[in-house]
Amino acid sequence: MTKFGNLTTDSGVQALNDYLGDRSYVEGHSPSQADVAVFEGLGKAPNPQFAHVLRWYSHISSFGEGRSKFPGSKPAVPSKVEVKEEEDDDEVDLFGSDDDEEEDAEAARVREERLASYAAKKAAKPGPIAKSQILLDCKPWDDETDMKAMEDMVRTISMDGLVWGGSKLNPLAFGIMKLSILCTVEDAKVSVDDLIEKIMEFEDFVQSVDVAAFNKV
Repeated sequence: MTKFGNLTTDSGVQALNDYLGDRSYVEGHSPSQADVAVFEGLGKAPNPQFAHVLRWYSHISSFGEGRSKFPGSKPAVPSKVEVKEEEDDDEVDLFGSDDDEEEDAEAARVREERLASYAAKKAAKPGPIAKSQILLDCKPWDDETDMKAMEDMVRTISMDGLVWGGSKLNPLAFGIMKLSILCTVEDAKVSVDDLIEKIMEFEDFVQSVDVAAFNKV
């Protein structure tokens, strides 16, 4: 899994995003320990700009503890880059130079007051509400699932900052349809992971949920 590089950096996540552009899983056509290794290497949900990684991360996250039962062996994924110490001990001044002047206490106090005043003004000033439009694909267990009942159950989810939009049924495979449903969320109030987790609670209807599209509005 070293082909993605350091997954704690944007470059590493971008490499993974490019890789998942036309793939559902890290290896093969079903979840495996390779997905778990990369999932744990990321450590947290990626920024929305990495749409393919976010879709994959939300899907793998939905399995919860069931990830431990994925087939295969878990490969190592680098998550941290060791920083080489290049400074010589002789160049490190542990006590500071005698030539350094002590900062004037009054100047420091004035600066801190100005910074605090500026921060207070910024906090008091209302800014635009960050929102995202998300397309969720809710997949049933089989072709006998009542898709209308599934949609009705999904729409019962009510969260501050969540607004449901349009929906339609799209073919999945072998005569099975999936529910594609739009929603708009306020980023500060609604977590995509929490929303997917609530949908997955309708386990009699929903087998999995994928983020098909994620756009800022």
